[in-house]
Amino acid sequence: MQQTILSIAGKPGLYKLVSRGKNNLIVETLDSDHRRMPAFSNDRITSLADIAMFTETDDVPLMDVLESLKTLENGKKASIDIKKATGDELRQYFSKILPNFDRERVHNSDIKKLLQWYNILIDNGITDFKEEMKPTEGDNIDNRKDEEQQQ
Repeated sequence: MQQTILSIAGKPGLYKLVSRGKNNLIVETLDSDHRRMPAFSNDRITSLADIAMFTETDDVPLMDVLESLKTLENGKKASIDIKKATGDELRQYFSKILPNFDRERVHNSDIKKLLQWYNILIDNGITDFKEEMKPTEGDNIDNRKDEEQQQ
């Protein structure tokens, strides 16, 4: 099942796109409450399909990083304690997932957020990251089909 998973700046957790209104999006929290709420155009909303991690060469789509993390953890939640881990422990753990990540541009907070998102997705049964989180067609997506055809 393909779905659009969103991050909203300034709000914790992840959200699933439920519907589009005239001036807003209706999103549902990916937690135990599954609360629905509007997200407006002035909220900084980003689809997880549009996020990438910096590496020494090219940027790697977040979906690929999540797949690597799932492979490392055998489909279970992250084994590292995000709150207690030091910066060095986080970076050492992340180097198992993405060995060539850019150590200057990827901050400890980025790694923590990635691990939190991964745990939220696993808790909600979203484990086929490449299929379930691939970009959907719509107003918020650039002309990806045109770009793919040109390449």
